[in-house]
Amino acid sequence: MLHTHSDPSKASNIFNLSSTIRKISTNTPSPQSPRPHIHSTSPPPPYLHRALSRSLFLSTNPEESETDSKNYIQTMASAASPTFCSIPTTSSSSTTRTRSSLNVPTTRFLTHTSLRRLGFAGAAAEPLLTHHVATQLRSLKSSGKPVRGVASMAKKSVGDLTASDLKGKKVFVRADLNVPLDDSQNITDDTRIRAAIPTIKHLISNGAKVILSSHLGRPKGVTPKFSLAPLVPRLSELLGIQVVKADDCIGPEVEKLVASLPEGGVLLLENVRFYKEEEKNEPEFAKKLASLADLYVNDAFGTAHRAHASTEGVTKFLKPSVAGFLLQKELDYLVGAVSNPKRPFAAIVGGSKVSSKIGVIESLLEKCDILLLGGGMIFTFYKAQGISVGSSLVEEDKLDLATTLLEKAKAKGVSLLLPTDVIVADKFAPDADSKVVPASGIPDGWMGLDIGPESVKIFNNALETTKTVIWNGPMGVFEFEKFAVGTESVAKKLAELSGKGVTTIIGGGDSVAAVEKVGVAGVMSHISTGGGASLELLEGKELPGVLALDEAIPVPV
Repeated sequence: MLHTHSDPSKASNIFNLSSTIRKISTNTPSPQSPRPHIHSTSPPPPYLHRALSRSLFLSTNPEESETDSKNYIQTMASAASPTFCSIPTTSSSSTTRTRSSLNVPTTRFLTHTSLRRLGFAGAAAEPLLTHHVATQLRSLKSSGKPVRGVASMAKKSVGDLTASDLKGKKVFVRADLNVPLDDSQNITDDTRIRAAIPTIKHLISNGAKVILSSHLGRPKGVTPKFSLAPLVPRLSELLGIQVVKADDCIGPEVEKLVASLPEGGVLLLENVRFYKEEEKNEPEFAKKLASLADLYVNDAFGTAHRAHASTEGVTKFLKPSVAGFLLQKELDYLVGAVSNPKRPFAAIVGGSKVSSKIGVIESLLEKCDILLLGGGMIFTFYKAQGISVGSSLVEEDKLDLATTLLEKAKAKGVSLLLPTDVIVADKFAPDADSKVVPASGIPDGWMGLDIGPESVKIFNNALETTKTVIWNGPMGVFEFEKFAVGTESVAKKLAELSGKGVTTIIGGGDSVAAVEKVGVAGVMSHISTGGGASLELLEGKELPGVLALDEAIPVPV
């Protein structure tokens, strides 16, 4: 039995998407339609004062950009007010026409460089990063000085340094080698190690002496199980040289190892978080780290949102201090592509709680054209509109916020879609009894754990219109196979869109795990290596580890 609104004031908040889909499908402009939200009204972070001029994902041809804009406006300007997911109702003749024209359910809705040479031996799952690095290196070879061939951030990059800047120099490289280890200290996922290789490979190929620093886990003082020793074999294999391991990260013994390091050599320091001074960013500790080197490269995007001694403090004592290839690429995509996307631009946000994604949703509402919501947070939105959600997860203190976000989406002309159906379970367990119900018909005692098949179709149809998509957060409890269909469907759809030239950005966290599980990680435009850093960057926050780096010198493009 479907739940209906008994309160007319709540029912008045329902917006019909059927007319919107019908107008888009026939490409008939509507004079009553609001102009779509084309440009972000929020200023870029301070480290992006300079306009993004060229990139792998933005058009460099003014005529092409103008055509894209006109096509987008022609397609989207006919849309009625922002669209929301709603209580399914009885089909009418008009909605039947919508079904036949779009093949969607009848509903209403409510609110050629060698990979091996670049250090990717046997790791072709990062083709775009490889291309990104290759572009930098080719510019150095052809001109003798770097020319940015990608979206430029306003921070100096390792690609801006010439061979003479690096040869014989001791370079302190802060990487994020925080990889998972099993009980036998074997690496279970080397993604972060592989992501750090291009920068290290570039440095040693130019005669630099690399002093490599990272943290692992959350140790309380010196903790053997968090030693970086298990990483040495894999690092050596990927770099093609024997990496030397220090038993500490500061002190006389480390200084001796640095002094004996040959050009093109790599010294891995011990876990920098064995010292509490690291996370406290104590100047004296930062000075001891910096005293080992001549210049600094930060390639640890995953910790760039923390002002620690090895990410921010050392920059006060080492010049130049520049971004590594990985850090630069993260900024190019998470800031560049999101701030200046090819449109239509869709954002997919999931996760269990609205509270953990407030900043991301609010920031994306300033930039995107379509916002798809999934995960446990959707039930807070449902309840805020008077819909019964059974025993589903709800943040009672965020009901007003949910209403405000829906109203903000409407005001900004953003099409916000919530699932029309969900998969519910009688308990939170992988073997729970489950069934598909309308979003408005969740039985008492049952909880929603995934989006339903109808919602998957609607989301896929919405994504089909896009040119840029960013995804952060799962659609359901994808750790349980029975409730992973929604999340895996989104991953497969984005992989399909990537093959059609759509820019697809996986914004860290569980979304990364999802695309890796499905086996489509290699085809995405960009997969962020950061968790909290990705979220904070998407929220528009400043990252201390980025702000501390040297400003870029404008170059011709």
